[in-house]
Amino acid sequence: MEFIYQFIWIIPFLPFLTSILIGSNLLFFPKSTKSLRYIWAILSIVVLFIAMIFSFTILWQQFTNNTIHQYLWSWIFNNQIDFKIGFLIDPLTSIMLVLITTVGVLVMIYSDSYMSHDQGYVRFFAYLSLFTASMLGLVLSPNLIQIYIFWELVGMCSYLLIGFWFTRPSAANACQKAFITNRIGDFGLLLGILGFYWITGSFEFETLFKRSNELLINNEVNLYFASLCALFLFLGPIAKSAQFPLHVWLPDAMEGPTPISALIHAATMVAAGIFLIARSYPLFQALPYIMNIISWVGAITALLGATIALAQKDLKKGLAYSTMSQLGYMMLALGIGSYQAGLFHSITHAYSKALLFLGSGSVIHSMESIVGYSPNKCQNMAFMGGLRKFMPITGITFLIGTFSICGIPPFACFWSKDAIITDSWLYFSGLGWISWITAGLTAFYMFRIYFLTFEGYLRANLNKGSFIFVSIWGDLQLNNKKLEFISKKLNNKFDKSFEIDEHKNKKEFLEKGKYLYPKESDNKMLFTLIILTLPTLFIGFLGAPFPQGQAGFDLLSQCLYPILKNSSEIMSGNWSEFLLNTINSLSIVIFGIFLAFILYGPISFFPQNLEKNFEFLLQKNLNPFISFIYNWSYFRGYIDFYYDIVFIKGTRLVAQFVSFFDEWIIDGIVNGFGILISSGGESTKYLEGGRISSYLFGLILGIFLLLSSAMS
Repeated sequence: MEFIYQFIWIIPFLPFLTSILIGSNLLFFPKSTKSLRYIWAILSIVVLFIAMIFSFTILWQQFTNNTIHQYLWSWIFNNQIDFKIGFLIDPLTSIMLVLITTVGVLVMIYSDSYMSHDQGYVRFFAYLSLFTASMLGLVLSPNLIQIYIFWELVGMCSYLLIGFWFTRPSAANACQKAFITNRIGDFGLLLGILGFYWITGSFEFETLFKRSNELLINNEVNLYFASLCALFLFLGPIAKSAQFPLHVWLPDAMEGPTPISALIHAATMVAAGIFLIARSYPLFQALPYIMNIISWVGAITALLGATIALAQKDLKKGLAYSTMSQLGYMMLALGIGSYQAGLFHSITHAYSKALLFLGSGSVIHSMESIVGYSPNKCQNMAFMGGLRKFMPITGITFLIGTFSICGIPPFACFWSKDAIITDSWLYFSGLGWISWITAGLTAFYMFRIYFLTFEGYLRANLNKGSFIFVSIWGDLQLNNKKLEFISKKLNNKFDKSFEIDEHKNKKEFLEKGKYLYPKESDNKMLFTLIILTLPTLFIGFLGAPFPQGQAGFDLLSQCLYPILKNSSEIMSGNWSEFLLNTINSLSIVIFGIFLAFILYGPISFFPQNLEKNFEFLLQKNLNPFISFIYNWSYFRGYIDFYYDIVFIKGTRLVAQFVSFFDEWIIDGIVNGFGILISSGGESTKYLEGGRISSYLFGLILGIFLLLSSAMS
């Protein structure tokens, strides 16, 4: 069946064609296109489903044959350059194709329900199809220039989707912030591509890797210049994968619709930076200094994202910082040479975090009926609590995703994260400590999110338009007064069930003094959540250390064998060593869960005094460590604050100085000469009065002055 490789172009072409059809019809026939909105959605889903079938076929062919195929066509050809475009099919490509198409199909099905009442429904599917086509084209690219083209297309789609609700100022600012931040990384990426072309004379990966290694071995290229080019190349993944210090755009990107957060900011686009590092791995591997930089950038990002997520109140932003932290894990793994663990974690994390984001969308969708459509309320965990009682399927699937992200066996992320932590300890103890502590922080903030959202009692309800809610930090206010924890007795009042007549006006319902409660999402959204639990539960076993020769043995290693053939990274199947390493990571995870249960669990200890204690400590500064941790997390590590001072306000000050210098110095000199000449001419005309006596007086006066100066 290798003839199917000749039709690989169908995979990115089909969603791209769908996007063009939807966009052109919206432009020329807007009314009829919007009236057929569900037909366009079905077309988008079916087309991407066909691409998914092709992707699975390609993956199976790669698993059975382990052969690399490349198809190229000349695009620009002259005496100096021969640039080609085409497709590269290898194990890395086949895995990414399956990941993008599977998550993409599920997100589209989910979006059909989530965006059903949105006026931009058809436009949303046009953007989705264009993004999936761009992402598929990126992973199929055989050279750096083609990757850069699709890299920019992916960035453009991200800009459009983050700012999908562009009439909202926060969304407009978020998409601009993401665009500008990624332009910094993309400029560095372009410099790195051009630098390596200058060194090797080629953009093709195979030629690029071979010639660069030969030049480095024979000392025919300056090592510092090659390292600088690699560092510029790494700048692109830093921005795209939200690594420190260009991570600031990712939390604000949550202003886009929640399905976008699941597709772009969890599974695909943010993983493009990881993919580029993996694709260019032989290039970076030959430069040990750059590998160290990659590992430390990943470690700092993982720890920073975990610490900032500790006190976030916005549900989606908490998950966004979790994504940032997990992307740091992947970058750390690639930097220390743990290629398989890093790539495997990108796969397990994609499905698990997509499940969590779509679960958060289900929660937000339900909370809108209670607190109204306001991100400050329907995404704020202070208004939630006890939702598992009202949304059991969403609650269970969200808990499964939480187990996976925390690294609890046998869920998916356990197998990949544990391998990263183990390899970090073996590589350098400092990186091992960072990855180990980050695992504990991950368990704490993820279960904090789960407990505040799904356990306990509902903290938001409507009684004739007034809100009743509680915050563990004691900083939410109602009528300018601090709120105290709602007692169990008071919450029992909220547990009474009321049947809501959906045909009546909500205002009339509230006037009766009853309460609104969240309800489970519809079948399309629940279907997506249930399907995503399957890879979250079982895909991790592909990386389990089964002995060679047995059914189910390390499928991932076998599929990646062409890439790893020069590496000793393939697992040995030693279960005793594996279990011994597991104890190390599970100990800190269990401690983090236990601490989260004590502080936020449904049966937390002394809950009424807990808020007062925290408030007292924060106000009186009796415990500076607790105060520092909370402020560090709540204010995002102060990074946005300093960026605002240095870059935004600093740029404005420089602009004002340049404007002042241009207006008063440059223009002042020019205008000064003009005024001087004008005033000189104006004064000269008064000297020409036509009276001889005046001329004689001036002549005698001048002679007198000259004689006086000569005598002195």
